[in-house]
Amino acid sequence: MRLGLGLPELRGSLAGDHGPLMALGFLGTVISLERAVALQQRWGYAAPLTSGLGTLASLLGWAIPGGWLLVIAGVLLTAIFVRVLLLQPALHTAVMGAGAVAWIGAAALWLAGHGGLPMATWLAGFLVLTVCGERLELSRFTRLETSARVLFLLAAGVFGLGLLITLPDAHVGAPVVGAGLLGLAAWLARYDVARRTVRTQGITRYMAACLLAGYAWLAAAGITWMASGASYGWSYDAKLHTIFLGFVMSMVFGHAPVIVPSVLGVAVPYRRIYWLHVAILHVGLLTRVLGDATASLTLWRAGGILNEVSILLFIIVTAITSTRATRERSRGRRFSRSGGIPRTSV
Repeated sequence: MRLGLGLPELRGSLAGDHGPLMALGFLGTVISLERAVALQQRWGYAAPLTSGLGTLASLLGWAIPGGWLLVIAGVLLTAIFVRVLLLQPALHTAVMGAGAVAWIGAAALWLAGHGGLPMATWLAGFLVLTVCGERLELSRFTRLETSARVLFLLAAGVFGLGLLITLPDAHVGAPVVGAGLLGLAAWLARYDVARRTVRTQGITRYMAACLLAGYAWLAAAGITWMASGASYGWSYDAKLHTIFLGFVMSMVFGHAPVIVPSVLGVAVPYRRIYWLHVAILHVGLLTRVLGDATASLTLWRAGGILNEVSILLFIIVTAITSTRATRERSRGRRFSRSGGIPRTSV
């Protein structure tokens, strides 16, 4: 509907709410569930539960209760990170905690009826800081030098400063946000292990390719934010979707074979068909951005449709792969208990 396609409208404001519902409802629930599983304390599951209920309420048209539930979910996620920091202080945990605070800010802006660029910026703050914190956590295995940590803090600090400035003045804050995004993209491209693991094979190469493509889109987002500032129109679409689709969905596609099993306890083995939805995502986004740059409604709409296809295909392929692998595992266990030798899937 946001692409201007003639689809039946379920609820008047539903299409306009798809940004916070995707960032907080879908991704926020998944991220908070992942953190609750890692915390291994029952109260932590209140975060994804509250987020899920808030999303459901918003979908049903109960905007105020849904908005409050999403604010509370952000507070609960922040509490999870505070608890982890008290148990084991670490920079990456503090960065992800800052992302959870950005969730609270975005949800509060949405609840107060302040949509547009400020809210979208804080949604981006939640997801960008969460992902960067996770990648910083994994960088411990590479033994980062002090100078590298200082550079990360500098880039993250500029990005955070931009978030704060957008509240009173989006025109001043947007270029600062862009500089922070570009700095984070440069840091990830330089120090992330994906630079080396992309030379391997199988799932490791697949994940690394998704990560590096995401970093390229994050850099493109930084340049776009710096060049266009707080302007709306065609550049507004490019500013948002280079982050939410190019960067964030690349991370989702790349990490799904690892995150889904750890959170849901189901098998998601690597398959070469995964490259298909990744390719469609990036081709579609490139087409969409070209449509933005040339003010071509046809290119913009075609790219948007490809992006939707890539996400739907990702969900379908992941579900089918997981279901088949789980059935094969269950069948193998039954066969093993009966005294036979279980077959393994290739």
